[in-house]
Amino acid sequence: MSAPLPVIHDFSAHGNDPGRYLRLPDDWWIASTDVVGSTGLAAQGRDRDVNFAAAAAVAVLSAAASRPPEPAACQFGGDGALAAVPPECRAAAEAALAALGHWAEHDIGVPLRVGLVPVRALSEAGLDAYAALHDFGNNNAFGLFIGAGIPAAESWVKADSRWRVATHPGPLPGLEGVSCRWRPVPASRGVVLCVIVEPVDPGPQGMAALTRVQAALEAIVPTQVAAPLGDGGRLVPRPVPTLHALALEVRTEPPARRPWRAVKALAGAAILAAVHRLGGRLGSLDVDAYRRACATRSDYRKQAGGPRLVLDVTRDEARRIEAMLAAAEASGGIRYGTATAAATTMTCLVGDFAADRHIHFVDGAGLGFWRASVAFKAKLHQ
Repeated sequence: MSAPLPVIHDFSAHGNDPGRYLRLPDDWWIASTDVVGSTGLAAQGRDRDVNFAAAAAVAVLSAAASRPPEPAACQFGGDGALAAVPPECRAAAEAALAALGHWAEHDIGVPLRVGLVPVRALSEAGLDAYAALHDFGNNNAFGLFIGAGIPAAESWVKADSRWRVATHPGPLPGLEGVSCRWRPVPASRGVVLCVIVEPVDPGPQGMAALTRVQAALEAIVPTQVAAPLGDGGRLVPRPVPTLHALALEVRTEPPARRPWRAVKALAGAAILAAVHRLGGRLGSLDVDAYRRACATRSDYRKQAGGPRLVLDVTRDEARRIEAMLAAAEASGGIRYGTATAAATTMTCLVGDFAADRHIHFVDGAGLGFWRASVAFKAKLHQ
């Protein structure tokens, strides 16, 4: 078996430190998915569907690429997902991607491009890829990725069909854990700012530029202070999910099991809301602890070749961050894209509620990450 992935607990201190990551060996693979036609789906107001498809990709890749007891390094990207796939999991990941692409298009109407890029091919092109786990304990973790090979792998899957996986029906272990019952959480400090940063130069020089940017951003506002879900106190359980959220959730099951999934979702939402109104705790169910855990285990800080952030900031902080990024870009060290939103959306992956196994994916309302990526990519063609 390949070497275990390093674990990072403090993102601010260690997220940009290559010494805290594993340089992926040549026999590993990078799995990448992205929604085809995000522009049209966004125009139709289907941003939650796009987020749901991306979260579904994390769910099935987490199941396919894990090496128990170590979780897989998977990352939600708003309109897509990334995963580091060890060689012994490659066949399972390919099967999961094939089934995922078919399910996304035919069950929720979101076309999904899915692919696998060998790290060997990235190495031959002079591109490094590093991975680590942002660990929150109890096997709850997100993947973190640095190195020029990470955005390159995503670009290769989009641009060249030889890296893509053909889709067909198949089983999707892990998909049953995805849901999107929480309503959007309005910004409490002013505005939700989505940020994408990548270095211009590869290697140590590029990492040094990212470290300077991260330090400058933390000086403007500590990212932990700007966590978009705060301490979880603003997460209010609703007794009934929206019909749209329920329709998405039931499609994670085969048709014969969908009525049961609807009953389970409605019962779960009603119980959570009732206990919340009764004071937050009933027997072993501690709703307040669950809300705090939802906030703590949200992926508002991550790395995918560079920082990817969803921050709740004041408007003055947003202006200062934009000015700092613009100055860093003008100096030639980085490229960046940003987008603002009035609220944060959350999609959940609950493996085992009773065992405290759950993680949560955040985005700026209206596909903030995708809009930031559009701004970022526009600069590549200037």
